[in-house]
Amino acid sequence: MNQDDMRALVDRLNETAYQYYVLDKPTISDKEWDALYDRLVKLERSQGVVLPDSPTRRVGGDPLPAFEQHRHLARLWSLDKAQSIDEVLAWAKRAEKLREDAVAAGESLPPLRFVVEHKFDGLTINLTYEQGRLVQAATRGNGEVGEAILPQVCTVDRIPLQVPYKGRMEVHGECFMRLSALEAYNKTADEPLKNPRNAAAGALRNLDPKVTASRHLSYSMYGVDYIENPDGSPRLFRDHEEMLSFLRGNGFDVLGCELWAANTEDVIANIRRIEETRGELDYMIDGAVVDICDYATRRALGYTDKFPRWAVAYKFEAEEVTTKLLDVTWEAGRTGKLTPLAHLEPVELAGATIRRATLNNWGDILRKRVKLNARVWVRRSNEVIPEIMGRVDEFEPDEREVEKPQRCPACGAALVEKGAHIFCPNRDGCVPQIVARLSHYASREAMDIDTFSEKTAEQLYRELGVAEPSALYALTAERLALLDRFGEVKAKKLVDAIDKSRHCELDRFIHALGIPNVGRKTARDLAARFGSIEALRAADPDALTGIDDVGGIVAASVVDFFADPANAAEVDRLLAAGVTPEAREAASGGPFEGKTIVVTGTLQGFSREEAEQLIRDLGGAAASSVSKKTSFVVAGEKAGSKLTKAQALGVEVIGEAEFLARAGR
Repeated sequence: MNQDDMRALVDRLNETAYQYYVLDKPTISDKEWDALYDRLVKLERSQGVVLPDSPTRRVGGDPLPAFEQHRHLARLWSLDKAQSIDEVLAWAKRAEKLREDAVAAGESLPPLRFVVEHKFDGLTINLTYEQGRLVQAATRGNGEVGEAILPQVCTVDRIPLQVPYKGRMEVHGECFMRLSALEAYNKTADEPLKNPRNAAAGALRNLDPKVTASRHLSYSMYGVDYIENPDGSPRLFRDHEEMLSFLRGNGFDVLGCELWAANTEDVIANIRRIEETRGELDYMIDGAVVDICDYATRRALGYTDKFPRWAVAYKFEAEEVTTKLLDVTWEAGRTGKLTPLAHLEPVELAGATIRRATLNNWGDILRKRVKLNARVWVRRSNEVIPEIMGRVDEFEPDEREVEKPQRCPACGAALVEKGAHIFCPNRDGCVPQIVARLSHYASREAMDIDTFSEKTAEQLYRELGVAEPSALYALTAERLALLDRFGEVKAKKLVDAIDKSRHCELDRFIHALGIPNVGRKTARDLAARFGSIEALRAADPDALTGIDDVGGIVAASVVDFFADPANAAEVDRLLAAGVTPEAREAASGGPFEGKTIVVTGTLQGFSREEAEQLIRDLGGAAASSVSKKTSFVVAGEKAGSKLTKAQALGVEVIGEAEFLARAGR
């Protein structure tokens, strides 16, 4: 490669950086950009030349002229990045050598101690306070001058407009859009947002603060770059812990985690811990930041032209990439709803080769403006199947519209459109619907019929005509033993398991019925409120919406389900077959009476469901989400977004040992 290749790389990187940082309309993924950047770095090193406009010289993007410019009181540095654990170790080795040189020169410095934190995937914000009042807010910009966005930042919930500290200071952190906020926004948006990072950046850099407010952004602070004492003299922090304590004491949200490390082995273990649990978070992170804790050591190590020598960012495998949409096929589910499945040009994402992704529904296809042969954004978080977030804003000459299906791909029935969804109405003749209904009824969280699988459901339908759960109770071991892959032992075991399910808990039975929008927790809430299937069948919308977390959509689903003659007849057949759902007796007088408790992470002595059942047995309510009403959170290993939210709301957090002590175990 020569300088012409270098020129082409610089031009390509600068153009895509402009699209990303300035216009907030990225045309390539972070992973693709990083690969181009790394090629440029290697080329510059081999040639011994760095072009004047090379992105390796820069911290960020130039400010948009539509915003006023703000000159930061102290430079906002970018971080050097490590693409591998070996590079993290090499950075730590260099830092230790610099510390040893400083000590040899007469400085008194402690042994290196590190902190590992989340690397938020949002937009950097820098807040200026004078006399305890927020007087300016700005983007990073080029590190020295950013865009003034005070009206926009003032719409971000929980950013303090006043703080107790009266000295002049600038604090910086990250503004981002939570995944739950992105999901809620996209449910009603005419044009869905493609990813939370650009959703936050686009909101903060929109000239209309109302747009910013509509995104319901969050933030987390992690640095104080400039600070004076109230008398105007410089203030110095002792270490990172003191700085974070200062931020929290002045009312700033400090989210994520601080994992302290006395050596590089602990650093690597903490990086792995963050990487393993990032799928549980309600916000995006794209890596882990490793800092040296002691501020005197930081001052001794100093800076390169672009980076501090006392910190490094370890980049995780990308959770978002771009690729080409090749085809869309449709699959019918338990309720008859057709789900589009996207077939992709294979692409590496989060350590796996991705060939398929979900598009949710027909309305999703229209809102995201995706077309066959177009390039699309694909994200994978904690879902098994990745999701297409939207199309890349580049036209491909061979693009074609995704065809709207007219007939069910499984049974050929004419389809019905309801809002954003397309349904197959052939409830009794569409094989995927029948198989899914049987499988759901027998599943572990429903009637828990042992040895029953999706293959069992399909075989029973095709060979014995079992099309409804009630028909399971008429099966005999003699009939089953005649089927392929069945024998007397297997047949008897399945019949015994089906017979055992006749005596079941009411909440499991409600869940097994497959009422739309009613999951395991809602089924449990309905069982606790009504106490019998008869009372639930007679419930009106007002009675249903009187239950916490049951809104109008769920209430309508319950009422409509039991009003449907086919569903009502099936419930009658189940009861006539001897299924006797019984409500659990509500516990009273236990140590958790009147308390709402959330369990998160992995516990050593219980599964999460067992812990939640213990809470209910001892009089408490086991909730699935954290709110200000939560009494306390039980946090196990790899606790994620629920722990973060509890900390942000000031909700008490306890460990497994304390939980057992309070439970009297």
